Amino acid sequence: MELRQLRCLVAIIDEGGFTAVAAVLGVSQAAVSRTLASLEQALGVRLLRRTSRVVTPTATGLRVAAHARRVLGEVDVLVQDAASGHTRLRIGYAWSALGRHTLAFQRRWTAQRPDTELQLVRVNSASAGLAEGSCDMAVVRRPLEDRRFDAAIIGLERRLCALAADDPLARRRSVRLADLGGRTLLVDRRTGTTTPELWPPDARPATEETHDVDDWLTVIATGRSVGMTAEATANQYPRPGVVYRPVRDAEPVAVRLVWWRDDPHPATQAVVELLTSLYRAQ
Repeated sequence: MELRQLRCLVAIIDEGGFTAVAAVLGVSQAAVSRTLASLEQALGVRLLRRTSRVVTPTATGLRVAAHARRVLGEVDVLVQDAASGHTRLRIGYAWSALGRHTLAFQRRWTAQRPDTELQLVRVNSASAGLAEGSCDMAVVRRPLEDRRFDAAIIGLERRLCALAADDPLARRRSVRLADLGGRTLLVDRRTGTTTPELWPPDARPATEETHDVDDWLTVIATGRSVGMTAEATANQYPRPGVVYRPVRDAEPVAVRLVWWRDDPHPATQAVVELLTSLYRAQ
């Protein structure tokens, strides 16, 4: 089966006959007939009913045509995506993009690089969609060991504790790691920046696992667990019933921009410079 056969089938159904399709495609009517016949032979089914006056699809033909339209649509998207590699920039992130800098980055990028469309893509994976092909570069807050990627640290963010609004610790302006040692810590082991190793071995909190920031916030609001996260999460996800407090004796979180080592986007250096300047200004 070939794409040209699928295009031929769809065109015949849309145009209502072989003669019109031949004119549209710039080929002979016999070539259209042979292409359709080769598709029917490849599938082993009859797709069209042909009379001297009309051509109508069979029930199977309608089903095949519906699939063909989806396949051809995906191919068109693939071609457009490959061709627009330098005119579009997709930046992935897992939980929070750039926190308080997100809007400023979007606006400055549009002003400085109007020919390169910026898209922020949320993908909850360790590489924030980079390894999956969902983006051209990604913002991550934990180092990636994959040698296929290059990275640059663009800034630092404070660690914050997320608590239920009625938690006794919520009345404080800040907390310490020791204050959380007896609590249950809700973590995302795939993308999160918090692990029990932040605490001494004899004072580590119990942990439960989650894989989504909305679920994380929902559980924390009940008071059953607490969380620890980078400052960007508080900026991007304010939530009624949840408060964020700085953890004053925890090291800050390094924010990294990562990209494919052997195929960097042409705008990579410009992104690194702009994001670094935004974090430095903070």
